[in-house]
Amino acid sequence: MDLGELWAIFGPGVAGAIFGAGWWFWIDAVVCSSSKVSFVHYLPGIFASLAALMFNCVRREDIDYSPYEDGEWRLKLWLFFAYVVSFVSLAASVGLLIQDSLASSASVWTGTAGVLQCVFVLISGLIYWTSHSD
Repeated sequence: MDLGELWAIFGPGVAGAIFGAGWWFWIDAVVCSSSKVSFVHYLPGIFASLAALMFNCVRREDIDYSPYEDGEWRLKLWLFFAYVVSFVSLAASVGLLIQDSLASSASVWTGTAGVLQCVFVLISGLIYWTSHSD
């Protein structure tokens, strides 16, 4: 077995474990928080999961990397939009972390867990995208 075959076998499981760990961080922060967590804090993780789903809808084999041919511009536009959503969700989670650290009543762990959730969910989406085979 070469490394590519091992990656195809174990990659989706690793991606699922990382995805679960990301959501576990968030659930732990919400349950252990001493103050009520507003719905706005849930949105970066929801949109990060949506972005991971969006870029996993595109097969790597369908993307034409040639700069001189027309290719599938819709797929490239969809991937671009998925990456924009993922980075906006990551930026929003960092913004909420900063907001939580400046507010005296909010828990900083909630903001930190939101950032960890977005990072883990997006990494798991990329791992699955590179490892799954059709």
